[in-house]
Amino acid sequence: MNDHLETKVDIREVSGKKALNTFIRVPWSIYKDDPCWIPPLLVERKEALSPAHPFFNHATWRAWIAYRDGKPVGRISAQIDHLHQQQYGNKVGFFGMIEAPDDDQVFSALFQTAENWLREQGMEQVIGPFNLGINQEVGILIDGFDAPPYIMMGHALPYYGASIERCGYLPTQDLLAYELDSNSLTIPRVMQALIDRSASRVNVRPLRRREKEQELEVLRDIFNDAWRNNWNFVPFTREEFKAIGKELLMLLPADFIQIAEMDGEPAAFVVLLTNINEAIADLDGRLLPFGWAKLIWRLKAHPPKTARVALMGVRQQYQNTRFGPALAYMVIKAAMDSGTARGLERVEMSWVLEHNHATRNIIESVGGDISKRYRMYEKHL
Repeated sequence: MNDHLETKVDIREVSGKKALNTFIRVPWSIYKDDPCWIPPLLVERKEALSPAHPFFNHATWRAWIAYRDGKPVGRISAQIDHLHQQQYGNKVGFFGMIEAPDDDQVFSALFQTAENWLREQGMEQVIGPFNLGINQEVGILIDGFDAPPYIMMGHALPYYGASIERCGYLPTQDLLAYELDSNSLTIPRVMQALIDRSASRVNVRPLRRREKEQELEVLRDIFNDAWRNNWNFVPFTREEFKAIGKELLMLLPADFIQIAEMDGEPAAFVVLLTNINEAIADLDGRLLPFGWAKLIWRLKAHPPKTARVALMGVRQQYQNTRFGPALAYMVIKAAMDSGTARGLERVEMSWVLEHNHATRNIIESVGGDISKRYRMYEKHL
């Protein structure tokens, strides 16, 4: 764990494209012997960390790389989300993008650097990991290391959680991933009765591609309403959701996005995201020169057998009524039926807060089992 105590750890701030490329590539050395790690697409990572990404319209960030003997061995980011500040009126900053070897000296040097910057910005508490915000990849994997992550979910090695805690952090929330067999979706009898009673008032339909801008705004509006009381929630901006929608519509059949209308008004939705991690695992992050062609061919010729429910929401006004669970079941079933018709076999529903018992009950009642657990940490500065 501390094999290099005699060798100094050098922390350098990321500045410029060359340093950003080095920052993005740090995980390659950490996970080189881990068969479950999926190298992210480099072009996607560069886009996500580009100043042009809409997240940076409301956030400030810094990033650092840890070097030992001149080689990059770890990384971390620190960010302040101004929308979060407006929402909660507190002095909370985030850490994220943490990657390091099993070495307390590297972890400590990275966290101290990130914390010092956050203190300089007037922050009094730090929470993470957020990569980079609440509506992106979050949490450190602490259980479920023996299977590759689904799309837009993180992976880690078993020592990460304890290493973070030795830097003075305490667990604050656990996030769960559920997996289920899409061919054997079970609807409890009580719920089926609710669905039958609601059927005359509810219409479930796929996304209308020809009206994509209006449709994306419908999804964003439902999501922001449905999740507004959730832990550390920050609403999606129009620009952020538009960027996500561009990716979704490029990768997904329209019927993987289902919208439920109650009395003609949009009330719930679900997005079933094709798990392209199946198709990119051996590309080593590269889409050039032949990666793009290979990826598109694979997605068409051999569509992934797995998918992830990445976005879902039921409007607040229905959440504590009999219609809330019925709406959730109806959109889930419609999306699953579409997936099964296209050869889908397994679905992950993630992430779900451990204390969100209403959502957990719905997932467990249709046959979902906890497959992975992620953890969020906090520290007072």
